[in-house]
Amino acid sequence: MSVLAGGTRGHRDAVRPPAWILVPASLGTALVVLPLVAMLLSVDVARFVPLVTSESSRAALLLSLRTAAASTVLCILLGVPMALVLARSTGRIVAVVRALVLLPLVLPPVVGGLALLYAFGRQGLLGEHLRAWGIDIAFTTTAVVLAQTFVALPFLVISLEGALRTAGTRYEVVAATLGASPGTVLLRVTLPLVLPGLASGALLSFARALGEFGATLTFAGSLQGVTRTLPLEIYLQRETDPDAAVALSLVLIVVAIVIVILTRSRRPAGVL
Repeated sequence: MSVLAGGTRGHRDAVRPPAWILVPASLGTALVVLPLVAMLLSVDVARFVPLVTSESSRAALLLSLRTAAASTVLCILLGVPMALVLARSTGRIVAVVRALVLLPLVLPPVVGGLALLYAFGRQGLLGEHLRAWGIDIAFTTTAVVLAQTFVALPFLVISLEGALRTAGTRYEVVAATLGASPGTVLLRVTLPLVLPGLASGALLSFARALGEFGATLTFAGSLQGVTRTLPLEIYLQRETDPDAAVALSLVLIVVAIVIVILTRSRRPAGVL
């Protein structure tokens, strides 16, 4: 036992990074943590509850929670089939599709909002035809959900695709060999295997939708109770009541921390 323990310690020492690497690592950690600590220290504790429970704050928070939940459901309904196709297919076309699906990850949110506006706006590619049927999407709550789904969908796809690739196909092959139909394999084998990855992706999508700002402002506007989500409320409060902006920002930070913790606890080994 002592020999094994010594071997384990020796292996850990061999892969330990050099001491100097702690300097840039500490600087990077400080770059992320210090602004959050500075914001936390600037919170007006005595006024925190009244600030986050004002009429406009409650309306923005409730709208954000409703739209983020709706967009997360859309991400699951659309993202699971997309991840399955990407994980179980090969070829140049699949690589191109994957790049397009992940594009919102690197696309400026304002550009995404403009793209949605030109697609679903009143004079947009599809919006013009929808308007003929009496359906207006831009600058409505539906526009908020679409904008959030647009930016959050890649998070679910990339998490679930990674889980699918890690899980492999051996259990699916065995189930198919035993006579299970493709639908049965999907529902009874594939999805249970990757459920932790799906849960992580859904949580990340919810967090991204909850914090969406640029695409929402461009495509949906900022109408109180209709399209003014919590990030938009924070932006407006920053000009008139900085204390309220800080208090509402703290709410988003706490939600984000909880989601990150839940995501890490649900993530299977080997999945990024």
